[in-house]
Amino acid sequence: GNPGPSASGYVLMGMDDAVILRNGVYLGITTNNQAEYQSLKLGLEQARKLGAREVHVYMDSLLVVNQMKGIFKVKNRDLWPIYEAIKEMVAASFKKVTFTHVPRELNKLADAEVNKALDAEAEK
Repeated sequence: GNPGPSASGYVLMGMDDAVILRNGVYLGITTNNQAEYQSLKLGLEQARKLGAREVHVYMDSLLVVNQMKGIFKVKNRDLWPIYEAIKEMVAASFKKVTFTHVPRELNKLADAEVNKALDAEAEK
């Protein structure tokens, strides 16, 4: 359901496509868009901790990608705080961040992290 049980998943990769870090976090009951934004925020926070200055974000959420690019406005008030926090972090922490939409089939590593987090919560 939407909203429903949600998790965020992200994978940080080097320019050689080697996986540097992967993680998934159970979020509780949220919407799919809230979960997508949380994934972006958590991934960017980890990239910042690792000292990245340029980040290329690939997400299967066309809405989030287009909102972060400024193509779509953020109309949902529940998304404003996390959207603004991400924009501030990007401006303060990185020299360059790009956002690219990819089909879900090409986002299997991050999707697997979401499923692991949801499965772990279900086993509790």
